[in-house]
Amino acid sequence: MRENYFEDGKWWVSPYNFEPSVREGLELPEKVEIHDATLRDGEQTPGVVFSVDDKLAIATKLDELGVDRIEAGMPAVSPQDQEAITEISKLGLKSKIFTFARAMKADIDMALECGADGVVIEVPIGYPKLTTQFGWTWQDVAKKTAPVINYAKENGLHALFFPYDTTRARPDDLSNLCKSIMDNSPPDSIGIVDTMGCATPEAIKYMVRWVKEMTGLPIEIHTHNDFGMGVATELAAVTAGAQCVHSCANGLGERTGNAALEELMMGLHVLYGYDTPYKLDKIPELAELIAEKSNIPIARNKPVLGHGNFIRESGIGINFVMNDPLVMFGTHPSLTGKQGEVVLGKKSGKASIIYKMGELGLGELPDEKIGLILNEVKQAGIAKRDVLTTDEFKNIVIAMSK
Repeated sequence: MRENYFEDGKWWVSPYNFEPSVREGLELPEKVEIHDATLRDGEQTPGVVFSVDDKLAIATKLDELGVDRIEAGMPAVSPQDQEAITEISKLGLKSKIFTFARAMKADIDMALECGADGVVIEVPIGYPKLTTQFGWTWQDVAKKTAPVINYAKENGLHALFFPYDTTRARPDDLSNLCKSIMDNSPPDSIGIVDTMGCATPEAIKYMVRWVKEMTGLPIEIHTHNDFGMGVATELAAVTAGAQCVHSCANGLGERTGNAALEELMMGLHVLYGYDTPYKLDKIPELAELIAEKSNIPIARNKPVLGHGNFIRESGIGINFVMNDPLVMFGTHPSLTGKQGEVVLGKKSGKASIIYKMGELGLGELPDEKIGLILNEVKQAGIAKRDVLTTDEFKNIVIAMSK
């Protein structure tokens, strides 16, 4: 694991991330895997439907990025989902292929038929879910789940026990369930699931330590972003020892979405110093594919993905944007397959005008002319309430050069 806050041409983040007094309190596992659920949880975004071909293309691109595990879908949903998972399993990807399943042997059989490597076995444990939605007790959950976990393991599948809405479970329900499962059907790993995205990072860290102490199992973390903390809570889980984080590309998912794949990759690699195998410069390719197939555009200020992340309008420090980006940004644009850009508008300065004229091959002008052009650019930006296009700027330069 690296402990460098600066790497020339790649990033320059806070050195305090790696201060011994900060790091010594962390329980970072040696390796963290990413389990991506774009093809299942991502498709649960209202209005999103991926075709079989879409899913094959997305799975291939996830594999190219180096994602460790791909949750390819839930076979029981439809014949098309079953077909997609089967075809993905035949691609020979390096990523392990998982399916999503209810606590039913029939769902395990479908996972086997599809050629999956593992299965996510979901059961409710959150108190609102148990009492209102299902009318179950923790004993009902344990009784239904135990034979299914055992059946999956007997058939060579990695069995991830996934008691969802974990963060709203009553402590006794969760502890009793964990004890029963470990006594009768220990899975390969267990998930802590913040289904409603309502737990703080501190609460997640507490739960990771607690569940690990109760079970001794590898802990996986799956969060949603209802309070804007999906990625923060998953990284907090890692600092408490969680060994696998769940994600969706572009932050897709129900309601406000799941923890974003690209943000987790960057957080693990750059902020926590994991020497990950992920091809960060290919992130934009996946993002564009997901945006196209989901018909959900990427916000221009979306972390990691937004096209405006490395754009500078303010005239202060404009010369560094292209020549020394790490003065102005925490990561070099090229790290994630992007490049810096200077735009002109209300907040521009003389340096912006000079830079843009050089970029466009418009020659040089005396300082007084630059001042006049800058004033026109500012007024045009104010009137437009946006940045200027290249043609709009060229027209101003031509008019003011006469």
